[in-house]
Formats: sequence, structure tokens, C-alpha cells
Amino acid sequence: MHIHILGVCGTFMGGIAALAKAMGHHVTGSDAAVYPPMSDQLAALGIDVYQGYDPGQLEPRPDLVIIGNVLSRGNAAVEAVLNQRIAYRSGAQWLHDTLLQDKWVLAVAGTHGKTTTASMLAWILAQAGYQPGFLVGGVLANFGCSAQLGASDFFVIEADEYDTAFFDKRSKFVHYQPSTLVLNNLEYDHADIFPDLAAIQTQFHHLIRIIPGHGKIIYPANTSSIEQVLERGCWSERATLAPTVDNIPADWHYQLVNADASRFIARHGDTEATVNWELVGEHNAANAVMAMAAAHHVGVPLEVSAQALGEFKNTKRRLELVGTPNGIAIYDDFAHHPTAIATTLAGLRAKVGDARIVAVLEPRSNTMKQGIHADKLDAALAVADACFMLEPEGLEWSIAECVPAATVATSVDELAALLVRTLEPGDQLLIMSNGGFGGLHQRLLRELEPQQN
Repeated sequence: MHIHILGVCGTFMGGIAALAKAMGHHVTGSDAAVYPPMSDQLAALGIDVYQGYDPGQLEPRPDLVIIGNVLSRGNAAVEAVLNQRIAYRSGAQWLHDTLLQDKWVLAVAGTHGKTTTASMLAWILAQAGYQPGFLVGGVLANFGCSAQLGASDFFVIEADEYDTAFFDKRSKFVHYQPSTLVLNNLEYDHADIFPDLAAIQTQFHHLIRIIPGHGKIIYPANTSSIEQVLERGCWSERATLAPTVDNIPADWHYQLVNADASRFIARHGDTEATVNWELVGEHNAANAVMAMAAAHHVGVPLEVSAQALGEFKNTKRRLELVGTPNGIAIYDDFAHHPTAIATTLAGLRAKVGDARIVAVLEPRSNTMKQGIHADKLDAALAVADACFMLEPEGLEWSIAECVPAATVATSVDELAALLVRTLEPGDQLLIMSNGGFGGLHQRLLRELEPQQN
């Protein structure tokens, strides 16, 4: 079957492409923007990707078009699909119908930490010999890809609450029918499609409604936004998580051994295991124990999970060190919500101690552009010693008013020039964006290297 994917370079749709290719289909795709890491993954798989959405890319006529949720009516390719009556599906629906329906699905949902936690869970299951399939919104460093068919009945998926497609406004995760569900957290986000937190909670309860009775929902104790969802009705088993230091009753606990969380203890009942790993930040330790609890639900012992995490390498673009030109450490991170920004900076501070941290932020998401969380950014960035922000066209709020300590640039060229003049050896540069940031990372890697005479 020839499958053409519209929006193929998105992390989810790129994973769909990889799975379809592994199932033996002829796969092609189109996207408005093509950039790493997904473009590299697609090229390695031999999937032809076209820039833009020219209807001519639908010739010869594909058997099926999978349409990503970034596409809407008025797009030339979408209009061609409808006018020519080409069969089409959303990525989530295709995934359910062709792969997930007969699987034990382990889903990771929540506002933050989905990619990292799902990656941990997939790695734990793989190291435990479960041969899982997975689809995660990023390239898993341990596997070198974002999706894999697997060779068992177990499938790990990052479960996103964003809507499915222009013709299906339900959250994508309602298509996955998980038996094990991790709910990391729940905050207001995606202001372009959800008017308030209550609307998001309704979608989460749609998900809760389809968890089987033998299924398990794993979530942090004393989290009111999640407990409000469960109070609407829950028909499945539950397991809660809390840090030991808070003395909160819970089924799972974690205790930091090192301040940077590079070593911590996970506890469940009378059993405990110590994790020594490469990651830092208490949020990552909490995510890890969530993954351990999910793996335990399908039979993986705590000690096996701890050993696997000791060899876990973080997903691309999650506090990823991309280079150290002239002694300046450059980190790339996907953070674009105040909570994620704050926890990422806290993790970096715990790692680097008193070294100067320079934070660079691109307010790129629709929620950020609308200024929904603008009043929280100044506090979220407070750990950084210096802050730079790109002011994109169409920003509906003033960076100068909301983040007065930030140095503002109106173009990537201006921002790069400011950083090159500012940065010194020993600095820790954290670049945060949910997009490619105009190639800023690669540019700085080049321009910060000392010039040879």
C-alpha cells in the first residue's frame, strides 16, 4: 500500500511514517518545514519527503493519506484529497486500527515529561526482554529512532491531549485504549484549542473512561487537577507517587541521594532499588519512578528497572549537550511551558553548581504567543544568570513588560550576534524551543569556536 503523510516531519507523524514503513508499506510525505532530528530519521528510512503541500505530490494517487493535526481546510493538499476522494485517516486512528487494537498499550500522558517518561518505559521493557513496540515524540537515544514495531504484545506510546485532526477534534489519546496509564501532571496548556483547564480535564476523563477494569492509572499523589478528573468516575486500579521527604501516603516513593538527582532510591512497599544514571533534576527522578511503576504493572521487578535506567540516555532535545565550543556548554531543550522551563533550569543548576547559566527562549507555541503564561515566565527563568528571548512576529504580549530582565532580539541573526558577544568560556547556555529556532544551535557551534590564524 502507498501511504502519503501530510505533516510528516512532526514527531508523532514521523513515528507513524516509521511504523508504516516497517509494516512494509511504501511511504512518502510532505511538510511545510523539514528539519532535524525527524528529517534525519526519515532520510535514514528511505522515505521521500517533499517540502510544502503541492497537490502534485499526490501523484501517483496514494492508497491512503494520513493527515496530521497541523493541517486544516484551505490547505492545497487537503483540498486535493477531499476533491479527489482519496481515502484518508488521522494518524491516531490509523495507529489504533492497524496496530494497537490487540496490544497491551502502556500510555504516558500529562502536560510535561511525556516524551522522557515514555522513553524510559520503552527502554526498561526492552532491557527486561519484553521486546516492546513504541512511538514517542522524540528520537530515543538508546534506540536511535522515535518509533519501533517491536516483537511482542506490548506497546509504549506518548499520549498527547492535543486534538486529532481537522475532522476529529477529540484528543489523540482517546484512540489508544491503554491498559497501563501514566498521568505525570495536568496543567493548562494548548490555549489555541482549549479555553481553560476544565476543558482539558474533560478530555482526560474521556481517556479514563476507556481504561479497562484490570488496567492501572499511575499518578502523583495530592495533585488536585488529576484527582478532580478521577472524581468524575474511575473504574480501574490506581497507584500514586510521592517524594519520601513529604511524608505523603502513596504506593510509590522516591528519595534523592544526590542533590542533582543523579542518584535516587525508588520504593514500593517493602522493596527498594537505587538508580545511578546520567540524568539530573528531581522532575526526572519522579518521571523515572512513574516509568518503573508502569513496568511493574506488566511484571518487571524494581531492580531490573533500576539497572535499565542506569544505562538510559535521555531523548534528543531534553537538556541535550550539543557541543562545547570555546569551553561554552550549549544545551538544547524542548521546554516551552513555564513549569518545564523552571524544572529544566533547576536541573541544570543542580548539575553545574555556580557556573553562569544563560537561558535563551523562543516563545513559539500558540499558547506562548497568546501570552497565556506570560506572567509566569519571569519567575520560571529566575534561576538563570542571564536571559535572552526572541520576539517573534505576531507575539500578543510584551516581553519587556513581563520579563524585564530579558534581553530581547527580533531576529535569529540579532540574537546570535548578541550571544556571541556575551558568552564566555565556562558559561552554560540553555536554548529552549519547541521548534528548530532558525538553526541557532548550529550557528553558535560554528561562531563560538576560536578562529584559527
